[in-house]
Formats: sequence, structure tokens, C-alpha cells
Amino acid sequence: MGRVGLRNTSPSRQKVIKTKPRGLDEETIATFGKVVHPDIQMEDSIWAMLPEDLLNEILVRVPPFMIFRLRSVCKRWNSILQDSSFLKFHSQVPSHGPCLLTFWKNPHTPQCSVFSLPLKAWYRIPFTFLPQWAFWLVGSSGGLVCFSGLDGLTFKTLVCNPLTQTWRTLPSMHYNQQRQLIMVVDRIDRSFKVIATGDIYGDKSLPTEVYDSKLDRWSLHQIMPAVNLCSSKMAYCDSRLYLEALSPLGLMMYRLDTGYWEHIPAKFPRSLLDGYLVAGTQKRLFLVGRIGLYSTLQSMRIWELDHAKITWVEISRMPPKYFRALLRLSAERFECFGQDNLICFTSWNQGKGLLYDVDKKVWSWIAGCALQSYNCQVCFYEPRFDAYIY
Repeated sequence: MGRVGLRNTSPSRQKVIKTKPRGLDEETIATFGKVVHPDIQMEDSIWAMLPEDLLNEILVRVPPFMIFRLRSVCKRWNSILQDSSFLKFHSQVPSHGPCLLTFWKNPHTPQCSVFSLPLKAWYRIPFTFLPQWAFWLVGSSGGLVCFSGLDGLTFKTLVCNPLTQTWRTLPSMHYNQQRQLIMVVDRIDRSFKVIATGDIYGDKSLPTEVYDSKLDRWSLHQIMPAVNLCSSKMAYCDSRLYLEALSPLGLMMYRLDTGYWEHIPAKFPRSLLDGYLVAGTQKRLFLVGRIGLYSTLQSMRIWELDHAKITWVEISRMPPKYFRALLRLSAERFECFGQDNLICFTSWNQGKGLLYDVDKKVWSWIAGCALQSYNCQVCFYEPRFDAYIY
């Protein structure tokens, strides 16, 4: 009993430091006051002579956006950031963490900013390396970003890595019209695919086309069966592409392995006003949307698809205080997208961003996240130097 309440005052137990993936703050648990260390003068002659492998080990642990700025320090550092050995190191270190990429034109020049959720800071990425098209953001996957647009009257698709400032235009599709697109990256196979469904103006007579970066060509597949789609919003989950359908009611699913469409009779929740499909990890598919007929009775809810029973199961509701702050008007426009069981809500009128962690069941405002303009396009983005476009 005499030991109760005593502290262990051993110097080795005074401080325990846990490190997180690069870009995240360190958590420090200390029983005593923080020890202040004097600034250490770094000798230029020593740091300039660091062995290549040691310099690589240091640089891969620096947040990607910091490294992006270091490219202009000297020719040696710029060459290291494009070296295959550095990229191999970089691919083995834990990811920086989730980011939001915003894209808009001001007024004609493409503008791009990335908000790092771990660092809680904005980083401007110059997009002058892209051609001067009238293009728009398709989405991002595995460190690559996909755009589509018009070069004059010609519809084109472009894939780039914002960090390495590399890009290329994909070959023309067999039916080269403005299409609904989604891109998926296979990091293990070091390849990516772009799936083109119906015409952007609703022409459902076009066959589904899939671009394979390894083959560098588009392949033709089944035409989507005649359905009345709720919207053009798509979600890619477990090698399957999902869209919401009103008639027949449920989901349209495209299997990338077979190239065929299937109908899933999953009825939507009652009084659903607008719904977004969001892909999660490990085959999880979410439905996010507003419920209620009148503005005073509306709420935002999240469901998960039970693949066995083919039903939507409610898993969370947005707390009223967040809902009122995000959407003050019943008809107010919002966007919803997800990555790795994180769901992001953006309100155009309020200029706010709200994040929901499905695993932790935590709602939180995205600090410092403000949309730059009403025509701003947003998606999740994973910054990677080792994301290849070839």
C-alpha cells in the first residue's frame, strides 16, 4: 500500500516519443517539463558531403510538399528526387496521409492547391505545365490526377502527377465524345485504368470503354443496359463500378474483370432527397444523403450496403449542429466524396469542409479548408513521387 501514488522518476522513463507516418506531428507523453535544447548550428560542409543513401533516407521522411520546394535548392537534390533508388525508398515509407486537392481557373489559368490534413496547411502547386485546354477534374487515385476536356472541338483525357510535373494525353477513344470517366490506379502492378461509361449528356447507346496504361489503348465492352440514372456520380469499389439507378430501382454495377454490367436491386432509404455513392476499404460501399421533406426535418445520414442481404444499413447520422452549419438552406448544394473510410463534405455556399471518419465515428471540421471559388472542384489526393504515368 505504501507504493500507491509514487512516481517512477527514472530518467529513462521521463519521456516516451511515438512517431507517426511522415508529415504528422509527433505525440509526446512526458511526466515532467519539456526539456529545451539549444539550437544546433548545422555545418554546410558536413551536410553537403552526406552519402547518397543517407540523404535518401532523410528525404523520404520529409513531407512530399516540403520536398517539392526543395527541388529548386540545387541540381543534386533535383536529380535525387527523380532517381529510381529514391523513388524505391519513397514507396516503402508510410504514406503522408490524406489530402484534399482543389482545382479551379482564375480566370483562365488553371490553379491548384492541396490541403494537407495531417499538416493542416495549404500548398500551392503550379499547373502551368499542363496544356491550355478547357478541361475539368475527373478525380485522383494512387498519386495520379485525371482530367478531361476539350482541345478546340476534340475531347481528350489527360493523366498527370502534380508532384513530378509529368503528364501525358491518352489516345482517343473509339467513340470520342465527352464521357463520364473514373480512374483507378494499381500500385502493385504499376499501372492505371480509366473507365468511360455513357455520354456526359445522357446518351446511353455508347459502349463502355476501358483504357489500360500497360497496353496504351482503349478496349470496347458492353453497352450499359437502358436505365434511368439518378446522377453521373460513380464509386469504384473492389474492382467494381457502381452507379445509382431510378428505373429499375437500385444500383448498376460494372465488373472490370468481365466487362459486363449487372443490376443490383438495393432499394434506397425512404425520403432520400439526394444521394452520393462513396467507396470505402475492404469492399465497403457507402450511401450518403439527405433525408426529409421539409428543411426543418432534414438530416444527413450514412448507410452501408449489406452485400449479402442487398439492403442499405444505416451506420451514422450527421449531428444537427454540423448539419445546420454546413447546409443552412434546404436546397443548398453540397459535394461528398471519400477515401479509405474517410468521407468529406464540402458546402459551396458556406465554403466549409467537414470530415467523417467511419472507423473512429468522429466528425470534425477541416481546419483552414475554404473553397476558393464556386467553380472549384475537389477530390481526395495522395501525394506520391513514385506514381508513374507510363
